[in-house]
Amino acid sequence: MIKHSTPIDNSTPTLSIAALRDKEAQGLARGLPLMQRAGQAAAEWAAHICLPPAQVLALVGPGNNGGDALVAARLLLTMGFQVTVVMPLVAQLAPLDAQKALADWRALGQPTFTTLPHQKPDMVIDGLFGIGLSRPLAEPFQSVIDKVNAWHTTVLALDIASGIDAETGFALGRPIKATQTIAFIAPCRAFQAPCAQPFLGQCRVASLNI
Repeated sequence: MIKHSTPIDNSTPTLSIAALRDKEAQGLARGLPLMQRAGQAAAEWAAHICLPPAQVLALVGPGNNGGDALVAARLLLTMGFQVTVVMPLVAQLAPLDAQKALADWRALGQPTFTTLPHQKPDMVIDGLFGIGLSRPLAEPFQSVIDKVNAWHTTVLALDIASGIDAETGFALGRPIKATQTIAFIAPCRAFQAPCAQPFLGQCRVASLNI
């Protein structure tokens, strides 16, 4: 049974980026552990899709989306999955919660890598970019996404598939092709855009109890 997320259908309300940011700020002001809850929901769904000791690759971007992926990676590791974390940019994660998630991952004695493994994993967790992406994908992210798409493996996108404008659903370069997408708090407007549908796959939402 999946406890922390529910399917998205045509009746599921969507929110603008501004409204999502406002709800996120309200939750943080109340001291809610939003990143932990997001990572837990993502890990739960990932564990529903494939079973340990499956190989999971977590792609970690520079923002909160990357922190969510790190929390999910840590939880999946404790469940018995084989987990690899790839951070295409070595630059330090900006958000404090994401920095803590990275520290928690490293505290388990686990490394991070800057390049993709040669072997195709059973699942990729896309934590590169969430709803905040507003410009075309740059390197090295576009090359990473192109290689993941060429693998034709299971991809679980967090928030929204990386490379999709969360407001319009338009492609910002060549987006990752997710087979599943989990939205946090509420789906963004892009979930209603026909042009985004080929990149989202099966969709769920985790309200994070906000």
